[in-house]
Formats: sequence, C-alpha cells, structure tokens
Amino acid sequence: MAEHGTDHGYLLDNRRSEAGIRFGALSELFDPVTFRHVDRLGITAGMRCWEVGAGGPSVPLGLAERVGPGGAVVATDLDVSWTREVAGGVIEVIRHDVAAEPPPPGAFDLVHARLVLVHVTDRAEALRRMVRALRPGGALLLEDADPGLQPLLCPDESGPEQRLANRLRSGFRALMAARGADLAYGRTLPRLLREAGLDDVRADAYFPVTSPACAVLEAATVRQIRGLLVAEGLATDEEIDRHLANVTAGRLDLATAPMVSAWGRRP
Repeated sequence: MAEHGTDHGYLLDNRRSEAGIRFGALSELFDPVTFRHVDRLGITAGMRCWEVGAGGPSVPLGLAERVGPGGAVVATDLDVSWTREVAGGVIEVIRHDVAAEPPPPGAFDLVHARLVLVHVTDRAEALRRMVRALRPGGALLLEDADPGLQPLLCPDESGPEQRLANRLRSGFRALMAARGADLAYGRTLPRLLREAGLDDVRADAYFPVTSPACAVLEAATVRQIRGLLVAEGLATDEEIDRHLANVTAGRLDLATAPMVSAWGRRP
C-alpha cells in the first residue's frame, strides 16, 4: 500500500500517525475481498508469497496463516514502519523498491500488491519484476483503485454537505494526479496481465458504500492531507472542519473508489 517513486513523494506518507488508522480501515474494507481471491487461487501450507507494498500488517499475517510454518511470506515496502512488528517466524520484512530493485530471491507461488501500483511511477517495470518472480504456475494478484470509474465520495449528491464532500474528494484526486498517480489504472489490470503473458486472467471489482470503515478512512485521509489541500487552494480550513464534522455526525453515505482485482498465472 505504500510503494511509490515520484519526485514529489507519496501523498499518504506512512510516517504520519494517520497512516495506522488508514491501514486499519483499509484492512476492514478490503481484507475479505483480498483473501477471497487468495483462497480461490489455492494458497495453502508450504507455499511462498511475496506481499508488495505491504503497508500495514494484516495481509502478511493472513498469508502467514495460510502457508503455515513450512511456508514463507516476504513483505516488502519502501517504508516498513507498520510491518516491522510482525517480522519473525515465516514472515520476513524487507525495505524494497519494487520498480528499481531485483525481486527478493527465490520463486513465489503468489505475488500480491494491493493499492500499490497506482502510485508507482514506473508501473510497467514493477509489473515485469513481479511476473519474473513467479514460479511456473504461480499466481499474480493485483488489486488497485480506479477513481476515474467512480470519482465521488458521496455518489448520492443530495445536498450541500454531499457537494462539499465531493469537492474535497476532487481536490484529493488532483493532489494524487500531481504526484504521478494513474487514476484510471484499475481498469487496465486485466489487459496488462494478459500482455505480461499470464494465463487464465480474470478480474472483478469491489465498491463499498456506507461502511463505518469508509468514514474512518475519510477522516484520517483528510486530516493527513489537510495542509496540502489548504496550501494548494483546494479547500479552506473552515470547509475541512465542516466536512470532518459531517463525517463524524454520520450524515454522509460515503463510498470509496472501486478496487479492481485481477489475477492470472505464469505458464
């Protein structure tokens, strides 16, 4: 969740205290989706997994449960602040740049990245490195957002509170794009996996609306980027305070961008 490589730096810096709150909300929203796919791909005892851009600890821990003491989970990220605590046993945590450094040694039964490549400048090179790390028959599972498919924080824009929320979300997207994020990346994943030579490529998408975790994620995200929103003239402090109060009051039906999951196997 935190691999990056732009000249301007990753917008949602892992070193900020809000990052831990965001990782918890993302885990609640998306872990069930991720592990439904992981289990469908047959990841079981004794297998080796590479978790790219791990961010928080929940996915490495879930993979470790599945591979057991005879398996291995390598969790990599540019910033391992939030995964360092789970290192040990079958989990190895490594600081690593997926687009610039060779993959960890050894072939993998599963390579997985969630909400990572959308932020990576050289996405094509990162993808090539992940494919090369697969053993024959190994599976690549990529999950990434597509804000362009559904750009609104409040799809039901029914009043001024919702319009303010959507305007702030537009500002967030502008900040992401300025740092090199591809806001239409998710929809390209099935094609990119086929072009990479993978077999049996499939995909689906998940689009949560009105989950309590959506509100937690939104509040933490806005607090983390507040200074940038104000500095870039995308919102005022008063507007941000009003929006955060609306989120806390539960008056908004909040959504996330669709997360597209795509998977395929190396021949």
